[in-house]
Amino acid sequence: MASRPLASWPAQPVPAPARPRLYAVETVPAFSDLEWSIVAMAEQDGLSSLRRPNRFWSLVAAIFGVRPANRLANDRLEALRRVAVLVWRGRSDSLRAEMQAFFEAGYTPAHFDELQRRIAAASVRLAHGVAQ
Repeated sequence: MASRPLASWPAQPVPAPARPRLYAVETVPAFSDLEWSIVAMAEQDGLSSLRRPNRFWSLVAAIFGVRPANRLANDRLEALRRVAVLVWRGRSDSLRAEMQAFFEAGYTPAHFDELQRRIAAASVRLAHGVAQ
């Protein structure tokens, strides 16, 4: 039994499918709900909460009954709280010292930018009396 010849290939090559386009995706830093609650609580903390207790402040606390703010048990969250307190208070002069611990805790400059942006927006809302 003889076979029939197959259809011949087209004279021109078939173009390859177009290469997919790759776009750079800018990731938005994501703080968890717990981290945002730490940032919100930092608004109420004063600059004194950032001081390391020494003998003098221990004596002042004992005499006047002033209780210093407790450090957070989680070092990552404590680094976030300390930076957030400084941003809430507008203390960029003291911020540089805390940024090292903030970055060592695993946060990025994009996280810091997002933190500043959200605190600035919240400050404006609070100044104008607008509810969140």
